[in-house]
Amino acid sequence: MTPPGLTPADADRLLEAATAAADAAACVIRPFFRAGISVDDKSDSSPVTVADRTAERTIRAILAERLPDHAVLGEEFGLERGDARRCWVIDPIDGTRAFVTGRPTFGTLIALLDDGVPLLGLIDQPITGERWIGVRGRPTRYESGLPGTVGTRRCAALNLAELSCTSPEMIADAPTPHWDALRRAARRVTWGGDCYAYGLLALGQVDLVAECTMKIWDWAALVPVVEGAGGRMTDWHGRPLRADGDGTVLAVGDPAMLADAVSLLNTGRPAG
Repeated sequence: MTPPGLTPADADRLLEAATAAADAAACVIRPFFRAGISVDDKSDSSPVTVADRTAERTIRAILAERLPDHAVLGEEFGLERGDARRCWVIDPIDGTRAFVTGRPTFGTLIALLDDGVPLLGLIDQPITGERWIGVRGRPTRYESGLPGTVGTRRCAALNLAELSCTSPEMIADAPTPHWDALRRAARRVTWGGDCYAYGLLALGQVDLVAECTMKIWDWAALVPVVEGAGGRMTDWHGRPLRADGDGTVLAVGDPAMLADAVSLLNTGRPAG
């Protein structure tokens, strides 16, 4: 099954471009890992390195050569051809803090949006060799030499759920004061992970991720991966994620958990 307006052949062609871009970016990133490279601080105090910038330029070059009529939006170099209906969204290294401290929990994110709706998403971990591929309407694929089977875990009860979030500092900027109610309702919380946590959710290792201050390049590639594995992704109000949204992101492995998670994040109490 493919989305309306996207034929199987078209989906395969687009996926081929995305995987070629991810392959090239991985070749760029690997030599910089644990190599003692310098780190710059951007205006928002987030780190950036030569690996981020070079990987994004590489991805842009491949997409421009293969799909010159598509727009491209990247974290490091902004928007090109912004009037196009289809737009590639790139985060060359999601989790730069993990990357610069030698942790292999970062990833390259490549997504394709059609009129704002994610059609295709790819999470690539260039050090471990893991790759998650999501195409809207198709089952998620996991390519790796490591153990793991695609499929979110059935876990409707929050008190059995493994909750993940990238950092406590992120939650300090949450739009509601109730994230801690979700933490207390869950079985336990694990910090760290960036995009890698969403890949683990697609493998049934994590049940729930709730984060905020997220930009479109942080979440666009994750949606087809999570939903193609049986999960759901929304904002903290249960609404579809949008580029002009409030930056909150909620991912659940078992859709039956969504209503309680949304209610806890907004009211501090479960649904019903």
